Amino acid sequence: MKIVSIVGARPQFVKLAPIAHACARHADIEHVIVHTGQHYDQTMSDVFFEMLDIPGADVDLGIGSGPHGAQTGAMLAAIEEVLEREMPAWTLVYGDTNSTLAGALAAVKVHVPVAHLEAGLRSFNRRMPEEHNRVLTDHAADLLLAPTDVAMRHLADEGLAARAVLVGDVMTDVCLRTAAALDGRPTPLPVGVDAAAPYLVATIHRADNTDEKPRLATILDQLAALPVPVVLAAHPRLVARAEGFGLELARGAIRTTEPLPYPDMIAAVSRSIGVVTDSGGLQKEAYLLGVPCTTVRTETEWPETLVGGWNMLDPDLVDLPRIALRPVPTAERTHPYGTGDAAERALDALLSAGR
Repeated sequence: MKIVSIVGARPQFVKLAPIAHACARHADIEHVIVHTGQHYDQTMSDVFFEMLDIPGADVDLGIGSGPHGAQTGAMLAAIEEVLEREMPAWTLVYGDTNSTLAGALAAVKVHVPVAHLEAGLRSFNRRMPEEHNRVLTDHAADLLLAPTDVAMRHLADEGLAARAVLVGDVMTDVCLRTAAALDGRPTPLPVGVDAAAPYLVATIHRADNTDEKPRLATILDQLAALPVPVVLAAHPRLVARAEGFGLELARGAIRTTEPLPYPDMIAAVSRSIGVVTDSGGLQKEAYLLGVPCTTVRTETEWPETLVGGWNMLDPDLVDLPRIALRPVPTAERTHPYGTGDAAERALDALLSAGR
């Protein structure tokens, strides 16, 4: 069976890793990796393939950044050519980026079956481009590989239950394996941050938080005023918006660093006293690592993290200092995302569906 994986952004490379490793263990699976180039610089792309031991992309489309419509359209045209040449049994798309939607649409156009990994997530925030990408992809896909019971319920509510299979969350596979291998790994922190003292980790990149100067300025002011160092892993979008608005990132408590390779990010988070983020993946990783998370959004796709106060929403930034520095919750963490075998279960679903 031939499977073509379509990836292009940092979170997708993390999701790809366990799938690629699982495919390598199946002699009857030919796995073709297509990199759209949505995240194309070394820190957002190449280093993830290297450090997560992912085979190099078989096809690199080199699309690059651009407005949503132009970027998605360019990906759609280029992926269509690849799929017409490869004609796989399945096109596998990941998550909720423009690469996800373009891969799904291209496969539909050339009549190649589509499977969506991380299907059924919903924020119910229609201002988010990611929400449109994931909903449209789910309704186009032939097989929906859902990470959680909540995701399965969302798919059922939309009339998609017959196509849905609960497999667990592949990012849990990666996170648990990476955390288990951290012994002796140094904590990659910026100058001025003592790994033995309390510090927070922060990431901010979503349009709702970066595209308007007053909103972004408020977030940065709140982070800068915190009484412990804040390690801000600065996404290229954040850097560009801050520069455009004339806002300084590295001030007060904020210590900036480039986006960290995945193992380094897991090391930094696992040894921190808390996370402040608008990232979906990092909310979940903090939960898995037993680190309190504060989410600068009105909603989360991962409501399981809210149970017991492990994750708290602070969309209006009215209580950030108290929330971000709260003690570690005493509530027990359960296993809503699986126990680390989601990639194998996803491949089993693909093989069982057959094509």
